Amino acid sequence: MPANQKLTVEVQTFIVQQLACFDTPTTVARAVKEEFGVEVTRQLVEGYDPTKYRGERRIRGRKWVHLFEETRKAFLKDTSKIGISHRAVRLRSIDRMAARAEGQGNLKLAADLHRQAAEEVGGVYTNRREVTGKEGAPLQVVINGGDAAL
Repeated sequence: MPANQKLTVEVQTFIVQQLACFDTPTTVARAVKEEFGVEVTRQLVEGYDPTKYRGERRIRGRKWVHLFEETRKAFLKDTSKIGISHRAVRLRSIDRMAARAEGQGNLKLAADLHRQAAEEVGGVYTNRREVTGKEGAPLQVVINGGDAAL
């Protein structure tokens, strides 16, 4: 992009929002080229990220910082829009990859994917833990000197 060419507000908004969603400057620069037909450098894009040194100095308008912060907050709050955040989506993807690996004769990869699916279903990738008493019995809790089962 020539130094004297200014980005439109639409392109600037796109850049800020993509960066707020944790896309890398390189990824955003490619997306700007595809979406708007405008070639921008990774360094120029990085200047729109207020969490980076270059962005702190470049983004003077509170408008862009506010847009960045609001977009990031919404992005982090609503992971339900990200398909891979759902176990069913991950399992379908693993299933497709395992079938393809097996079809190509890559049995090691297929076995690894089967193991990953089993771990996914078994809850290995969650931080949920079940606490029980001895040998799986209900916990015994002492409340004011008396016993109570949970």
